[in-house]
Amino acid sequence: MPQVTPQRALELLMEGNARFAEDSSVQPRADAARRKKVVEHGQQPFATIITCSDSRVPPELIFDQGIGDLFVIRVAGNVCGPSELASIEYAVSYLHTPILVVLGHTDCGAVTAATTGADVQGHMAPLLKRISPAVDKARSQYPDLRGPDLVPYVVELNVWQSIEELFTASAVAVELVRGEELQVFGAVYHLDDGRVEWLDPHPEQDELLG
Repeated sequence: MPQVTPQRALELLMEGNARFAEDSSVQPRADAARRKKVVEHGQQPFATIITCSDSRVPPELIFDQGIGDLFVIRVAGNVCGPSELASIEYAVSYLHTPILVVLGHTDCGAVTAATTGADVQGHMAPLLKRISPAVDKARSQYPDLRGPDLVPYVVELNVWQSIEELFTASAVAVELVRGEELQVFGAVYHLDDGRVEWLDPHPEQDELLG
């Protein structure tokens, strides 16, 4: 797919998700000819998606896109650690994807574990620490809620947390956003109906970019 504007890239994702949610996916660009094309001409994705590793959240299906359309980074809790940031920087600076979407989802296991203080083992503990700031903000904003009732709010705040980490730690991404070569969007995928809920821009984006 030729390079598209950020607005058109967002429209393509929205249109694809509408088809998916309505059970009318067309599964484009997934045949042998497409495989051959992306080998011969290289990849030209029009969007970068960082989302959770949850098996119920496959971005190419959710957005009804084909081989080579999306540069996808998946990690539990859609956090932005060093490896994820490196992958994002490759996509936006070398592949020139015009948009980046941080996609959380309802009933996220990693977010639930961080919110409820689950006893985790091994490398999960440091991963959940990246979600902790979102948990703290949710508890501050919704002091009457506890445990699972708080999870939906942490899911959204964790999307903002990942964007904040991106803008704080990646000079590459900040420079591209400032130069209007990249737009960053937050979104939440709803497992029950297949719909992607698009969020407003990060409430502190101007300060983070400043």
